[in-house]
Amino acid sequence: MSTSTIDDFSDAALAIESGRRPLLGEMLVQGGKLSPRDLERALQAQQEMGSLIGQVLVQLGLVSELDLMHTLATQLQIPFTLGTDFPAEAISVPGLMPEFQQSQHVFPLQLQDGVLDVAMASPQDPFVIKALQMSTGLQIRPHLALQADIEKALQEPEPEAEEDDGDDMFGDGSDVGDFVEHLKDLASEAPVIRLVNSIIGKVTDLRASDIHLEPFDDGLHVRYRVDGVIHPGELVPPRLSAAVGSRVKLMAHLDIAERRLPQDGRIKTRVKGRELDLRVSTVPTVHGESIVMRVLDRASVRLQLETMGFAKDTLSKFNDLLARPHGILLVTGPTGSGKTTTLYAALSKIDALENKIITVEDPVEYQLEGINQIQVHAQINLTFANALRSILRQDPDIIMIGEMRDGETAQIAVQSALTGHLVLSTLHTNTAAGAITRMQDMGVESYLITSSVNGVLAQRLVRTLCGNCKEAYEPGEEVRKRSGLARFSEVGQPIYRAVGCNACRQTGYKGRTGIHELFVLDEPMRNAINAGKDSNELFNLAAKSGMLSLHEDGLRKVAAGMTTLDEVARVTQDQIDG
Repeated sequence: MSTSTIDDFSDAALAIESGRRPLLGEMLVQGGKLSPRDLERALQAQQEMGSLIGQVLVQLGLVSELDLMHTLATQLQIPFTLGTDFPAEAISVPGLMPEFQQSQHVFPLQLQDGVLDVAMASPQDPFVIKALQMSTGLQIRPHLALQADIEKALQEPEPEAEEDDGDDMFGDGSDVGDFVEHLKDLASEAPVIRLVNSIIGKVTDLRASDIHLEPFDDGLHVRYRVDGVIHPGELVPPRLSAAVGSRVKLMAHLDIAERRLPQDGRIKTRVKGRELDLRVSTVPTVHGESIVMRVLDRASVRLQLETMGFAKDTLSKFNDLLARPHGILLVTGPTGSGKTTTLYAALSKIDALENKIITVEDPVEYQLEGINQIQVHAQINLTFANALRSILRQDPDIIMIGEMRDGETAQIAVQSALTGHLVLSTLHTNTAAGAITRMQDMGVESYLITSSVNGVLAQRLVRTLCGNCKEAYEPGEEVRKRSGLARFSEVGQPIYRAVGCNACRQTGYKGRTGIHELFVLDEPMRNAINAGKDSNELFNLAAKSGMLSLHEDGLRKVAAGMTTLDEVARVTQDQIDG
């Protein structure tokens, strides 16, 4: 290979790096390997992912790795060499260090007449070629090769030791090499890609909020959470279980070789014309990795308090608390009760142009316009507490803390509220009054709580009746009295039960709405907290002041024909039992 040819290649590589990304995509389209619509989709994904367009196309399953490599080799005008064509024994090249080969994924193929043929995973990188020229003193003739083939060739030969193949690909992690490449191959096959796309695609039809992939002896069980309730889905056969899991992990940019530790990632994809953001969590189980994908559907999220099930009196009081210039406003409830969405809706009511708003979240679920959002990274010690200390120097007006997890975070939130900031946050407690006890358990003094906390909103989500099949009935006086419904519904006024039809997939319910319990800290309440009253006493005092419990707010929605007694009992069972 002449020097001019090498220089021509370097110029081509620099042209690729300079931003003419559509060239490779156009070649794939012209070769019939990719549709123009898929190329447009991949270019949009590339802007978010920051990877090379070829990597994005493979990760999205739009192009096979082999088709991509053949096209890239044609574009760069260099040969494509498979691992099967590598020399059986490694060539010794003076000046070429093993560490450099490992880090840059290069493997010498042939040395002849002062020209070194080198297999490279990224031959479009002119700096690697220049480094090879300088370290060896030879002319370099690059060959494009699969990174997996190079890594395999660079591996030290191990002593003969047969691995037991009877573990159905769920070993102890020691057979990473060939096993990982086998998984990558399986996960890149068209049937697996179609199957995973089909599983994710059902989200829009089912209106699912979560997808669960659970491995068992008989295969991978797929289940969907719809309106807060788990429903069974497909059963993936055992031979495809590992491949499906690996496909999801590849899409979420997770390490598919790591099967013994939990991992978290994110998938951004388009399903039936809708942008979907999937939060991915993996945990190891005895049968393999359990994967849960939380669906963050920007199109369906409602960032208006008026459409989230608030009763007029509750919403009016909540807006009053939001309008206060400083203090803490808490939203409580279990996981999946819509706490973060309520906080987002609250922030959307506040003028971000006139107020400096900063959030600290783990994770940032939805990006809000005009609001500075910080993602917690515990691995680099960017915790809630450390982030809060820093943002106080950013001169914010309003601070949202994704969750008060520890006493340190709670103490800084209190200090922030006392120094003129409005602080919004969430807590995992069953009742609104229980938030006061939780803060005390975290080490916050009672006098600081009464000085800083303005109010607490407890929230749950109940399923709403399907409008096509709900059925009116008279529950009877005894049921009204026993359930507490008599307070909100007169005798003779019908309520509704769930029936089931095709529109609601025979469940009788379609969609969810919120039920709320708003605990406001007025002067009598502050006196009771300072006097050391427990959460039950605080709850009873708030009820005397007109606060409706979650169960009572649910009964209001039963009387209004929005949901059923069974559904309210299911969601507020802890209050009924208490």
